[in-house]
Amino acid sequence: MAGLRTIAGGEIKEYVKMLNDARNLAMERLREEAEKAGANAVIEMRFDTSEIAQIMTEIVAYGTAVKVEKLGETGQAVSLT
Repeated sequence: MAGLRTIAGGEIKEYVKMLNDARNLAMERLREEAEKAGANAVIEMRFDTSEIAQIMTEIVAYGTAVKVEKLGETGQAVSLT
């Protein structure tokens, strides 16, 4: 059935859901790894995708893990590490 929808140019809802789930899982793994490194935020987060053997799609989330601190009342320095 998916093949027919692809030929006809229709959206394959099952595939779209699977890709959304994979992106969410990749973001969750990125958050967990950042947390393990002592970070409380990730900046410049991006996705990278690739096809493997024309039957699988790999989705990877990456970014820079940082520790962000709230500005003081005087507006003094923000600490990014």
